[in-house]
Amino acid sequence: MLTPERQQLIIKTVKNDHTAKIKQLVEVTGASESTIRRDLDQLEEQGLLRRVHGGASIRNPASEELSMGEKITKYHKEKQAIAKFAASLVKDGDCIFIDAGSTTYEMIPFLKGKNIMVVTNGLSHLDALNENKVMTYVLGGLVKHQTGAVVGPGAIKNLQQYRFDQCFIGANGVTVEDGFTTPDPEEAAIKQTTLNLSRKRYILVDHSKFNEVAFLRFSDLSEAEIITNYQGKSMDDYLKKTNIKVVTT
Repeated sequence: MLTPERQQLIIKTVKNDHTAKIKQLVEVTGASESTIRRDLDQLEEQGLLRRVHGGASIRNPASEELSMGEKITKYHKEKQAIAKFAASLVKDGDCIFIDAGSTTYEMIPFLKGKNIMVVTNGLSHLDALNENKVMTYVLGGLVKHQTGAVVGPGAIKNLQQYRFDQCFIGANGVTVEDGFTTPDPEEAAIKQTTLNLSRKRYILVDHSKFNEVAFLRFSDLSEAEIITNYQGKSMDDYLKKTNIKVVTT
């Protein structure tokens, strides 16, 4: 197999699963480990892949932001499992913040019947919250068309009047070095402010967000606990900085 053909097969394999281990790429291509490592180094230099421990993952542009519809369909079962556990932490009488993420959205059906108050900046969350009869306050401000998130100075000012027992926030990237990151500065400001106003803080992220870095850092790992389905080899490094609850589907 020629090098260009092999490297295209590597890219295709990584894209299919978002990540791929060297052993898997050896099996798919029939090449040696040393050849695969050289290929991965070259592909990373070209900006086509991101090297991670023991393999590679897709390199997403740091400023890329998918629409809410696109986010919801990706890793849906994993997000539901994460959301179900997160919702189980919410007790009667709690005042909580749910941000405008696709994983946090999946919490809403599991909140039905609980005597709680929810504050959100996610316009796409409102119908589900209303259908499940959850008492809800929505922030006022600028609406982002891409994600349906309410952001801007008005939203921040509105947010600052609240104090939360718990907050549940999404992230686009999670790394040991860079903490939690997101593509949009205005959404980052909402997340940062919410963390500062909350007694218990949770970041809800599926496995695809690990070892990824988006444009703007909004928190260090130590500032919130993680709820995820990630079980990668870097887990020990993450556990040195924060608590992680791993849920499975």
